[in-house]
Amino acid sequence: MRLRDPDAGIEPAYAAPAHACDAHFHVFGPQEHYPYGTDLRYKPPYRPLESYIGPARRIGFERFVFVQPSAYGFDNSCMLDAMRQLDPSMRRGIVDVDETSVSNGQLAEWHELGVRGVRVNVSPVRQPEAGLATSMLPRIALLSALARELGWHLDFLAPGWLVRELMPTLRELPVAFSIAHFGLFPAKDGVSQRGFRELLSLAGDGSRRCWIKLTGIYRFSTASGFADVKPFAQALIAAVPNQLIWGSDFPHLSFEERVGTIQLYNQLGEWAPDPAMRKLILADNPARLFGF
Repeated sequence: MRLRDPDAGIEPAYAAPAHACDAHFHVFGPQEHYPYGTDLRYKPPYRPLESYIGPARRIGFERFVFVQPSAYGFDNSCMLDAMRQLDPSMRRGIVDVDETSVSNGQLAEWHELGVRGVRVNVSPVRQPEAGLATSMLPRIALLSALARELGWHLDFLAPGWLVRELMPTLRELPVAFSIAHFGLFPAKDGVSQRGFRELLSLAGDGSRRCWIKLTGIYRFSTASGFADVKPFAQALIAAVPNQLIWGSDFPHLSFEERVGTIQLYNQLGEWAPDPAMRKLILADNPARLFGF
């Protein structure tokens, strides 16, 4: 049965700037070639690179940042094989690694391929859990050292309550880091909620280490048309425009029949009507973070 295409009949609302980058998306290959790991938070779809690249080219993306999905655990082979299908000048990647066993040779090979970041990935729907943030600190320290050696950054995906608990650690990280999905603070609680205010402060501390991904709005929005996300986007654009990047989060996983990539791209046009601001978010900022 064919899935409903939320982008059917929708055209990009504005022209993409030169060197526009989708800075956060995933690919999924055939299960017989790329077996899943043990942390299955969703039923992984079959969404190879060719299913993504059509809408991406239609929008006008010229640069692409692959992100390792949780379904594959530490086995990055599906993502890395997909990266090899694109010109090296237009591709970058973010891996997930077992920091206790990955070899220097493996890391060097990945860097040569275009990897520039490593994930710290906690389920977005995980409920508050005493001691979880503290238990993560040793791994974050090891990954920070690894990233610092390679010139990579850390890429955090975590529910808002955990992002807030990790704030003291994030403030002291010796490397650049990104935070996915606006920090996943509940949109219904508004921009005045403490966690989001702390995130604004962190990104605007002058160090230029903290990057915020304008991604995954369907994961924390509860309003029709994602209207409750617009104040968050506008607050970020007003306060820290140089620290923002955009990504489609393709294939949108359990939201796939309700959310389309072009639909999300058009949302950015509503948040940032100025073409110069969109160029900053879509092209200039990711070029700086990922070294395009």
